[in-house]
Amino acid sequence: MALSKPFVFRGAPWSRAAALAAGVVFLTLPTQGRDTQEPAAPPTFESEVSVGYVYVPVVVRSPDGYVNDLEQRDFKLQVDGRPAAIETFETGATAPVSVIFLQDLSGSMANGGKLENSREAVDYFLQQARTGDEFALAWFAGEIFEIDVPFTSDVGAAREAMAAWEAYGTTALQNAVAELPRITVGRGGLKRAALLFTDGIDNASTIPPEQARELVRQAELPVYVLGFDSGSAYERREAGGKVYRFADMLNLLASLTGGRYYPIRGPSELQAACAAILEDLRHQYVLGFSTGGTGPARDHRLRVEVAGRGKRVLSFRRSYRGTAPAAAPAATSGGR
Repeated sequence: MALSKPFVFRGAPWSRAAALAAGVVFLTLPTQGRDTQEPAAPPTFESEVSVGYVYVPVVVRSPDGYVNDLEQRDFKLQVDGRPAAIETFETGATAPVSVIFLQDLSGSMANGGKLENSREAVDYFLQQARTGDEFALAWFAGEIFEIDVPFTSDVGAAREAMAAWEAYGTTALQNAVAELPRITVGRGGLKRAALLFTDGIDNASTIPPEQARELVRQAELPVYVLGFDSGSAYERREAGGKVYRFADMLNLLASLTGGRYYPIRGPSELQAACAAILEDLRHQYVLGFSTGGTGPARDHRLRVEVAGRGKRVLSFRRSYRGTAPAAAPAATSGGR
């Protein structure tokens, strides 16, 4: 049986040998037969992953804006419906952030100024960088996924890399999203996020969206999606003779990881989205707890609540994969 070419991972700074030496866990992405209707096998880790600590970034909003005065005792964390101890608590608008920009360089991004809008968005974050902030740039097109710039505080290197971006080829969006854990494993910063710039049209992935979302959850970071002309989350679009709801998939990816989806139709919406995302990152609370380290690794549901009256809207990741929490006392200790 003839097989399609695998999704190629490129980038000299992250060769397989160097990455393994640094402790990075690789994902095995499947190929899919051209002459069969059998679905591709789910991606798997080449080695067992033991998640010893889980971080849960949380953004809290009220009708008046961000809620910035909360303390550890104001939060309640549940794992699978049971109380879990919050062992570490991080806040502060001055804490540095780590951001990975994931750029769609497929051919459709060359139309309508989408690629230039992506550059403007990335440059906005670089202009707003503070001491300690770090950024990484990666792109995907056709069968290639490449890290142009590993995490660095050198904004000049990021600007030089994105100046060379050129749009071509097909779009393997879900394959690219599934690479996020590979980039972010071992990052020290607690305030982290991924920004995905795309028009949402996927015509080359070998894995379905639900498997990509399952993998990206292991990166433990919110994914913010800027969808250029991708439409509302309820819009049906046709591509290759099939009907897709691209925006719906993008919105679900963002919401399940604790990020947000922004449909971009013009410069004003792009500016507003970038400002809102940066505000989210600056105002994140980060809750942390340890896992038992024993027993089978499986999916665990997360729920976060905050004390106080008034309407509060929380953004946080909805689950993690690993062992159960190390302890789940009836009450958690506070921050005062």
